[in-house]
Amino acid sequence: MTPWVKRLLIANVGIFFLQATAGPEIASYLSYLAFVPRLALLRPWSVVTYMFLHGGFGHIFFNMLGLYMFGSRVEERIGSRRFVTLYFISGIAGAIFSLFFGGGNPIIGASAGVYGIMLAFARFWPDAQILIWFFPVEARVAVFLMTAISLWSGITGSGAGVAHFAHLGGFVGAYFYLKYLERAAGVTKFRSQAVPKVANDSLSNWKRVDPKGVHEINREEVNRILDKISAKGLSSLTAQERLFLSNFVPPDDRVPPPT
Repeated sequence: MTPWVKRLLIANVGIFFLQATAGPEIASYLSYLAFVPRLALLRPWSVVTYMFLHGGFGHIFFNMLGLYMFGSRVEERIGSRRFVTLYFISGIAGAIFSLFFGGGNPIIGASAGVYGIMLAFARFWPDAQILIWFFPVEARVAVFLMTAISLWSGITGSGAGVAHFAHLGGFVGAYFYLKYLERAAGVTKFRSQAVPKVANDSLSNWKRVDPKGVHEINREEVNRILDKISAKGLSSLTAQERLFLSNFVPPDDRVPPPT
């Protein structure tokens, strides 16, 4: 489990335990952490703090399950600083969408932040299989379905008690943050910051990459890229895939750093 995934899990579970065991006085203080649209200017901190409150065991269980399932791979891919920024931008975007489109209902829960992480996961691993109601679907299809469901439910008012527009806000916030990273720093520069930069010919000995020695978080992606090379050749890799795989080439195959 990566550092920020662990910290966010501990924080959410800890506050949920406090919610479940707190007396009336502490519970009244905790209520100030919820995001209430009509009180947004009086409680500006609530655009962040609402993400750490949950309405019941099922609510926190599924949010933390999503964070655990998708968070570590995303944090490994983009780095801890960008990961936690992605998480909170998604959550804040969820609050903003609820402010303008949510009908004034208070919201709590980490769903918007987790939805943002799911979007990032689908962006990096679009073909990965995700179980939706026990049926495996590709990650990009899952995000599309969840977006459609949230949009339809939000417009029609179905699914009372669920902050559908906060979910949509999480997707939108994550999308624009990822686009910002790419456009502000340049696509190549952004990709190269996620993994060590090496010369183009450094993958010539790609067959020496041992997937068994790769951490399980990255092993599936390494195997996918190796299979792609076997089927279509080294030239079929995208710049992102080349940079990612170069991180696992044995040290003696790397071009030494300039002196």
